[in-house]
Amino acid sequence: MAAGEYVSVSSQSDTEHADIALERQALTEHFDAELEELAAIYEARGLTPALATQVAEQLMTSDALGAHARDEIGITETSQARPLQAAFSSAVTFTAGAMLPLLIAWWAPPSLLILLVALFSILFLAFLGAAAARVGGAPILKASLRVMFWGALAMALTFGIGRLFGVVA
Repeated sequence: MAAGEYVSVSSQSDTEHADIALERQALTEHFDAELEELAAIYEARGLTPALATQVAEQLMTSDALGAHARDEIGITETSQARPLQAAFSSAVTFTAGAMLPLLIAWWAPPSLLILLVALFSILFLAFLGAAAARVGGAPILKASLRVMFWGALAMALTFGIGRLFGVVA
C-alpha cells in the first residue's frame, strides 16, 4: 500500500511541478495576459474589476508565480503533494489496520476463520471510518457506512476472484 501511495502521490507531484513550470514560462512570455487572468479570477470571486486588477498587480509584484500557483492552479505549500509523507502514513495506518483482523485470525477456530475475520474486519472498518469522520468533523454514520460498504465489496470481489481461480475453497 505504501509503494502504491508513493507512486500515486509522486505522479501528482510531477503534475504539480509541470504545471508550475508552465506557469513560470507563461509569466515570462505573457506577463500582461497573466495579470488579466489573475484579475479575472478575483473578479469571479466577487471583487470589483478595479479592485481585482489592483490586487492582482500587487500580488504579482511580490510573488507572481506564487499568486498564480495558489489562485489559478490551486497549489499551496500546505496542499502540495508529498510522496514520502503519504507513503509513510499509508504504511503505518495500513499496518495498524491489518493488526486487528490478524489478531482475530490468530484466535479464531479454523472452522470459523473466514467468517470471523470477514465480520470483524467489517466491524473494524466501521469503527475506523467513524473515528476518522469524528476527527475530521465529517458525518460519522455516512463515513462509517461508506467504509464498510467499500471494504465489504473489496473483500467479496477478492473472495470471488480467489474462488474463480481455485485459490479459495
